[in-house]
Amino acid sequence: MTHTYNITGMTCDGCIAKVSFLLKRTPHVKDVEINLEKGQATVTMDEHIATSVLQDTLKDYPKYQLSEGSRHSHVEKNIFAAQAEESKSWIQTYKPIVLIFGYISCISLMTALSRKTFDIMLFMRVFMAGFFLTFSFFKMLDLKGFASSYAMYDIVAKKFSGWGYVYAFLELGLGLAFALDFEPVFVNAFTAVLMTVSLLGVFQSVLNKKKIQCACLGAVFNLPMSTVTIIEDGLMILMSIVMLSMYL
Repeated sequence: MTHTYNITGMTCDGCIAKVSFLLKRTPHVKDVEINLEKGQATVTMDEHIATSVLQDTLKDYPKYQLSEGSRHSHVEKNIFAAQAEESKSWIQTYKPIVLIFGYISCISLMTALSRKTFDIMLFMRVFMAGFFLTFSFFKMLDLKGFASSYAMYDIVAKKFSGWGYVYAFLELGLGLAFALDFEPVFVNAFTAVLMTVSLLGVFQSVLNKKKIQCACLGAVFNLPMSTVTIIEDGLMILMSIVMLSMYL
């Protein structure tokens, strides 16, 4: 059997992917087709599912509201939201990442200069510690939301649904390890491998021009996947390799 529902809050292909992913996890749901322009989801199920059950599936993402009511006002809201999203400038879109990198860079620079001469190794170690601790913090605010978003593009998370949860704690562990300068050779080598694997999924999404949400800051900020994400991951890989070569 097939039922069509109205869903508000969807503004892009990333929203389509997320809503479809969440609804398909509902028991007895066989398939989901999303029409962004109409603000509708057509759900195919092998037995009747109460609307409240489907609504509960989306409860962790309050921006998406599922109902069986009139769709006209919903379409207008979706179009307006999409237009507002498209009108954002680059700095407005990526302001959270720009601010985070700015703060971490300043703290790292001040720490590196505290020894009167610039200590490049100390700068990179503090930067890596700040990066992983900050980014893991935002992921921890909504672990379930991060795991769902991460599973949309990461090559490991697509096959192992629990990887998103593991990844968030790995970032936390790396942040503490860099802060404490714990086993630097192993930590830097592990970081390079972990971030490279993560970067592969980002590359695929960007090259395929998929409009999905970047999960680097968890589910707190709605940041689009783009070359900025590639630069961010690439910078971490480069720093870890440079630090590893300096230790060896």
